[in-house]
Amino acid sequence: MEDPMADSESNPVRDLPLHDLAGFTHCWVGADGVRLHAVEGGQPDGPAVVLLAGFPQTWRAWRKVMPSLAGRFRVIAIDLPGQGHSERPEISYDTHTVAAHVHAAVNALGVPAYWLAAHDIGAWVAFSLALNYESHLRGVALLDAGIPGITLPETIPTDPDRAWKTWHFAFHLVPGLPETLLAGREREYVGWFLKAKTLAPGAFDDADLDHYAAALAADGGLRASLAYYRDAAESARKNHQALERQHLTVPILGISSSHGSIPDMAASISPWADNTTGVIVPDAGHFIPDEQPEAVAAAIAGFIAGGD
Repeated sequence: MEDPMADSESNPVRDLPLHDLAGFTHCWVGADGVRLHAVEGGQPDGPAVVLLAGFPQTWRAWRKVMPSLAGRFRVIAIDLPGQGHSERPEISYDTHTVAAHVHAAVNALGVPAYWLAAHDIGAWVAFSLALNYESHLRGVALLDAGIPGITLPETIPTDPDRAWKTWHFAFHLVPGLPETLLAGREREYVGWFLKAKTLAPGAFDDADLDHYAAALAADGGLRASLAYYRDAAESARKNHQALERQHLTVPILGISSSHGSIPDMAASISPWADNTTGVIVPDAGHFIPDEQPEAVAAAIAGFIAGGD
């Protein structure tokens, strides 16, 4: 097991300000050759809950949920490779490769078995992680995510009432163009996602937009963020290759929202998993942990209580 590196000297993204959360500490861990940033707190002897965020966010997507879980659980929010204060390596960003790094980071933190809750691209990684490391998982909660080859539609809709939710999947695949158009305009781009895809208008403030835009702009963050989409076909191929061998047996909780991208995560996952339950969070768009953090924390806590 590799030792966690707790000092900020280990931070590979020095130009991005760190944001503290009361009761939680920052550390960096070696994860099979990639330094990943983790924010940890709660009960050291409690069940471990690992949290993964998606595009265009960082671990801070969970900041309103983490304190509610900290009273009963060991809570660990991890920045994915290329995200937040994690290293931005020149690797494949297919979700099976990324999942191996995330699992190595959890192992480096001394966690042999854990619950996993993940949103958006974080849920892409969580699904692939479950396929490869199911024996280490107690349960997996997946929040509003078009997982490649699983819950992601094969075609992008052209109906304007639906196309705005998924148009960026195709845009991010175009070689070079997103970088050309988005460099120096990261805040405008991030702001569109965080405002257009939320139902609650006050879910994000200017400080949130500044943080997520800076994370995207820093040290190859845009390249790495786009790479998840550009490697999505490989993620889908590896997902189906793994599913030819086995279905998931670990408990899966699908968390959808009243105005999200995937109307019923549990139903979308059920063809691939033997034990799925679902909950639909009212009064929320795509960014459910930011919009309805109490409901998300309650759903995760209830899921764990049911499993234990």
